[in-house]
Amino acid sequence: MIKKAIYPGTFDPITNGHLDLLTRATKIFDIVVLAISANPQKCPLFNLKERLSMAIQVTSHLPTVRVAAFSNLIVDFARHQKGNILIRGVRTIMDVNYEMQLAKMNRYFMPTLETVFMLSDQDWSYVSSSLVKDVALHGGDVDYFLPEFIAKELQEKLSIS
Repeated sequence: MIKKAIYPGTFDPITNGHLDLLTRATKIFDIVVLAISANPQKCPLFNLKERLSMAIQVTSHLPTVRVAAFSNLIVDFARHQKGNILIRGVRTIMDVNYEMQLAKMNRYFMPTLETVFMLSDQDWSYVSSSLVKDVALHGGDVDYFLPEFIAKELQEKLSIS
């Protein structure tokens, strides 16, 4: 039986921390679906099409990764994908409480859905897309935190915003 996991998030933009976790997940699961949330409530800097395109480009070297968008509940997406494992990255202890709430709510709606928490590598434990965007917005160098072409896309986007 194929082990298929879903790694959901907004990925606005996808960071090296996301990619590290995704790469490690491919060593555990046969297929990993990088599920990019449309979630307009978060007011993403990059639109869904841009986030999909960037994710496809930075995961092209990972043959078992599939990139897809979703705009409904993650449990509905998981059913549609025929997946029963969610991957959630945990950077700090503060993430744990929030992630447990999500896992319990998801499990209520889909009892067969398991959530696997993966700890961020220590190099990325303080990195978030929001923080990277904020640093870039204020003129800071974010090249270390992002794939090279995404860093350029971010600078471009911020210069026209």
